[in-house]
Amino acid sequence: MTEGGTVTDSIQPFDVERVRADFPILHQQVNGHPLVYLDNGATTQKPQVVIDALVDFYTGYNSNVHRGAHTLSDRATEKFEQARVTLAQFINAPDVREVIWTRGTTEGINLVAASWGRQFLKPGDRVLVSMMEHHSNIVPWQMIAAATGAHLEPIPVTNLGEIDLDAYAAMLDERVKMVSVGQVSNALGSINPVAQMVEMAHAVGALVMVDGAQAAGHWMTDVQALGCDFYAFSGHKLFGPTGIGVLWGRSELLEAMTPWHGGGEMIESVSFQGTTYNRIPFKFEAGTPNIADAIGLAAAVKYLNQLDKAGAIAHEDALMRAVQQRAEAFEGLRLVGCARNRVCVMSFVLEGIHAADIGMLLDQQGIAVRTGNHCAQPVMEYLGLDGTVRASFSFYNTLSEVDRLFEGLEKAKAFLL
Repeated sequence: MTEGGTVTDSIQPFDVERVRADFPILHQQVNGHPLVYLDNGATTQKPQVVIDALVDFYTGYNSNVHRGAHTLSDRATEKFEQARVTLAQFINAPDVREVIWTRGTTEGINLVAASWGRQFLKPGDRVLVSMMEHHSNIVPWQMIAAATGAHLEPIPVTNLGEIDLDAYAAMLDERVKMVSVGQVSNALGSINPVAQMVEMAHAVGALVMVDGAQAAGHWMTDVQALGCDFYAFSGHKLFGPTGIGVLWGRSELLEAMTPWHGGGEMIESVSFQGTTYNRIPFKFEAGTPNIADAIGLAAAVKYLNQLDKAGAIAHEDALMRAVQQRAEAFEGLRLVGCARNRVCVMSFVLEGIHAADIGMLLDQQGIAVRTGNHCAQPVMEYLGLDGTVRASFSFYNTLSEVDRLFEGLEKAKAFLL
């Protein structure tokens, strides 16, 4: 399998205006201004083909999967399981059975922490997470550490917003059983050296869980290239629906883990004398799955596969250069997180102005950003901040929208100072 699935002959050179036409939500007025959507780190917008896939399911073959003895169920099952194949191809999974449907990254991390952690962690074991992690990659490990007697320890970061690899190397020993790290920081945009961290962790016998939520929408999801043991991401940050996500894990690890949730589908047989569990991936998919949104997520991936990937990446790089140049020239603006390798995210503060006020005034101009600690409170506290303004870009954003952002900041600054 290849990183982005099969590329077809229909791919055209990247044209941002042509691509934007595929996203109906982008073409509207907000507060009397054309929408500038710069909150892609929170959720991405959906192309029409994803919306159509959801409508098609509910109007054409809505039915439960795997159990039915009728045509609609057969159709739904075929589409649902083909969606699993599509996602396996997208992340370059060696075995489609290793792809587990979840509600999103948060549930994927919780599944591993609860199922693997409760079974294999013991008192004195160590779990390492970076200081810049999203709360979803901290709290589940805190909970399982409290239940098992293991210790959760933060990997330091530098003032640039990069993981301190020397400190990380010094922390690794045979007591470390799991390293759980975000591939891309949602608060700072930093791209972490995950493949290198995996190699270092494996050298001491530790497993590695990767939070790929912020990376999936930027074509970074090759689990074989990363060498990790578990990988989780969310559909809604990959131009797909909310409420659906993927956990990938090595088959030998998943087969050794006990189920997290009990119920239908995850069983082979049930009696009051005992229950035997289904094979993977179904062992971890109790109850009726989110059929429609899995199919919708597959539609999003198929859409991405039709894009000029290299062109889209080059376009995002151009946006990043423009943002960096404008930010450095903007008086009173301080970038927060200046990692040498990062996605197109501008996390910043303006001297003398609260982030929430900036967000409100930008919204009045039709510009959508996020403010606050971005569910990454520990790294914000480490940097001495209570929050930032975050403008996060995707391939459907334009250079003119970069101009709109900084024009909006000039107006906000003039109004507030």
